[in-house]
Amino acid sequence: MTMHTLGEVRTALAAGELDEALARLMCGDPAPGRQRVSQLLDGFQRTFGGGEDTPVTLCSAPGRTEICGNHTDHQHGRVLAAAVNLDFSACAAPNGTNTIRFQSEGWPLVEVELDTLDPKEEEKESTAALVRGMAAQAARRGYPVAGFDAYALSNVLPGSGLSSSAACEVLLGVIENHLFCRDELTAVEIAQMGQKAENLYFGKQSGLMDQTASSVGGAVAIDFADPAAPVVRSVAVDLNALGYALCIVDSGASHAALTGEYDSIPQEMRAVAAFFGKNVLREVDEAQVLSQLPQLREAAGDRAVLRALHFFADDRRAEQEADALERGDMDAFLALVEQSGRSSWELLQDITPTGAVQEQAMAVALTVAERALNGRGACRVHGGGFAGTIQAFVPLDLLESFKSQVESALGAGSCHVLSIRPVGGTVLWG
Repeated sequence: MTMHTLGEVRTALAAGELDEALARLMCGDPAPGRQRVSQLLDGFQRTFGGGEDTPVTLCSAPGRTEICGNHTDHQHGRVLAAAVNLDFSACAAPNGTNTIRFQSEGWPLVEVELDTLDPKEEEKESTAALVRGMAAQAARRGYPVAGFDAYALSNVLPGSGLSSSAACEVLLGVIENHLFCRDELTAVEIAQMGQKAENLYFGKQSGLMDQTASSVGGAVAIDFADPAAPVVRSVAVDLNALGYALCIVDSGASHAALTGEYDSIPQEMRAVAAFFGKNVLREVDEAQVLSQLPQLREAAGDRAVLRALHFFADDRRAEQEADALERGDMDAFLALVEQSGRSSWELLQDITPTGAVQEQAMAVALTVAERALNGRGACRVHGGGFAGTIQAFVPLDLLESFKSQVESALGAGSCHVLSIRPVGGTVLWG
């Protein structure tokens, strides 16, 4: 493990030695990255009292955007996803104790004693659960995880659909990998650790897409047929060169109190799989579903059947979209994006929470975006659905008009123009 002192990092930062790495993370001008690193160093010293001679490491993990494969990963399906140029970053150092202290700027300090590595009921749905869960996964791989201090900054907004929780998990994994695991853990292994932390410790039943996209970086087509060994294929894509911008639009609705809605999707999909004696839909033949539709509707219910049919279609589309992007065929890609969006709305039904009438923010956001695109580009639900954000691929010549129309309807700052970040979870310095 190589580490530099806090003072050495400051000197390198001022000399521009971090600029090349920061430009890759920011997908452009390194200046905002320099400011963030300075903020991290100051925050670390202010919170934990480190001196200029304290050995530290700088780590970063990006948010992610799901491009195709809406709710397919937990059924061992295929997805297309990408890291984005918003991240969770941290300055971290071992503290010589058995306690992890994690300070995310603007949030209360989280302290987790590693006296037990088992999940704690009182930590469910908290950052402490992720901290304990990630430490536990590294320790169970045989590594001597101990206490450390970390001061973190995030511009991956919670509830944005960009998966701030996965970015946090990957960030913790990168820190632990560097401090205690001799950098031996692969990006996929860190992603798998994150999924277990989220499932077993945080208490949310997520698939493996979010963590893999954040950990690996770039655009990735992932096949989860065997979740223990997902097949990850990097997809070369330059949206700007193809004449499009990636926009994430905030619908204004919160994910709070929607855990039951999210959990119902894998539960209903598994109910369809169970009808055929299988565990997940990837093991089921779509033709069987169609041939036994009457019996299946009675056993699992109509919504479950529709959600299963969405799975089969979006599972295929994920591979087709990856292929279209690689060959630069934006017409084919955008048509598939539109199909995926419609399937999510009509079959998967993750646009509006069950019974919601007065508030249907996602449906409104999609309608506003479609009108602003005026028959060009494409838009779809982003991530888990029900609340949060939508995704749009906007022609560059239409970008200013699109952003203006969307923000006039949904509020200033609701439209975020992002880039695909080529770097996943990474040690930025020392």
